[in-house]
Amino acid sequence: MRELLLVILPLAAAGVAAAWPDDRTRPLLLPVTGVAHAALSLWLLIAAPGAALTPWFGYDPLARAVLPAVSLLFLACAVYGVPYLRLRGERPNRVFVSLFLAMLGLMSLAHQALHLGVLWISVEAVTLSTVPLIHFNNTARAYEATWKYLLVGGTGIALSLLGSFALGYASLHGGGEGDLTFTALIAQGAALSRPWVLTAWVLVLVGYGTKMGLAPMHTWKPDAYGEAPGIVGAMLAGGVTTVAFTAILRVRAVVDAAGQGAVTHRTMLALGLFSVLVAALFMLATRDFKRLLAYSSIEHMGILSLGAALGGAGLWAALFHVWNNTMTKGALFLTAGNIRRAAGARTVDEVRGMAWLTPRSAMLFVIGLFAVTACPPFGPFFSELGIVRATVAGGHGVVAALLLFCLLLAFCGMTRLVFAVVDGRPRAGTRKGLDRMRERAALLVSPMALLLISMGLGLFTPRTLQHCWQEAVQQVGGEVPPAPTTSADIAGATATDPVTPPPPVLATTHSSKPRS
Repeated sequence: MRELLLVILPLAAAGVAAAWPDDRTRPLLLPVTGVAHAALSLWLLIAAPGAALTPWFGYDPLARAVLPAVSLLFLACAVYGVPYLRLRGERPNRVFVSLFLAMLGLMSLAHQALHLGVLWISVEAVTLSTVPLIHFNNTARAYEATWKYLLVGGTGIALSLLGSFALGYASLHGGGEGDLTFTALIAQGAALSRPWVLTAWVLVLVGYGTKMGLAPMHTWKPDAYGEAPGIVGAMLAGGVTTVAFTAILRVRAVVDAAGQGAVTHRTMLALGLFSVLVAALFMLATRDFKRLLAYSSIEHMGILSLGAALGGAGLWAALFHVWNNTMTKGALFLTAGNIRRAAGARTVDEVRGMAWLTPRSAMLFVIGLFAVTACPPFGPFFSELGIVRATVAGGHGVVAALLLFCLLLAFCGMTRLVFAVVDGRPRAGTRKGLDRMRERAALLVSPMALLLISMGLGLFTPRTLQHCWQEAVQQVGGEVPPAPTTSADIAGATATDPVTPPPPVLATTHSSKPRS
């Protein structure tokens, strides 16, 4: 029953927030719920439950491998949200707090969904819950970005629904009884209708790939991330995208079981590399530092897709990268929000010299730049290195070379813009922004904590996390690489290491431990 609390607690808190009468004290529900959810998710990370509650819902290895990262990100955003909403006292926060809490509960449901229909409903609900959060600033551009997010994201969700129908028909056509749980679909395996399975894969990959922001389905991201408050951008980039990624992994396991692993491999590899290339080119040209973070998110979604395409060591490194991307993106969006409020603008033509005006936020922004661009000792260095090594070991030397070239372009694009914002002489109009946002400790502790977690993941990856990622790879990706135990081992691990695959893990089981 513990895993069910991960859904019930945030949704119940959302109901309390909707009924709470005081705008000033209502935001306190955010950190209270965040602490409870993070503590519970970490407890389940260490002491995994046994069999799933139902065939439709359970805390399986894939959920255990990624949901705690989303929970920690929410906690950081929740702590940040209290002083942020007090600074925005002119805006009522009933809807914001309620939907922010509801989003956490719905993401927890989506990560634990073991049924194709439950997965789609929960992802659609997450999409709808984020719509009012994007236009919290109540500007014309924010409403425009919200409509683009709703239309493009809605189209993607519709395509994923059609893909779910196609996968269900593939089961019926192959002699199944219409059971849409992932366990039943995987067990049916080669009996699934090949044409309908391939149709389902294309629709699901495009549909949930739109939610991830893979190119060319990424068009909503720069506008939505650019106009949304930093706290919302952090949850979109580190939380909602993770939900879509795990949804693709679950469907991919079914398609692979149907004997179409070569198709999933090629499509995810191509989309991943294309996304990294598109993002890198846009990062070289953009002059808006919040849109820059959107393109960086597209880049890292491409890296996740590329790593997952490789299976084994590549998928292990991709799950590692989920944690790293979640932490670094959260820190960058929160500090970018501080700089945006202080400067009153977000383009390099209007913002200069923030190292003088907001020195602490500027310092964290620069540290976040080095973290997200995979500089050691931060975690992204080791996860991206693992993906590159798995690419080479898989016989894709050209892909690895192109990936490294794109990462270099992305590094140049990010450093160009970030240092232009931080360095130089402040503009006269920018100085007035300090009346709108002073560097309070409460606004700095969350991004600092996220960067420290990212560094900790790089210097020492907990053994429990390593085993969680192994079990998740075993569940959805096939052969499992031996888990590295130190950052040096991570840098040296290859996909060609001898592997003795453990017994298969079913989607509805976790371990031999009894269910609580």
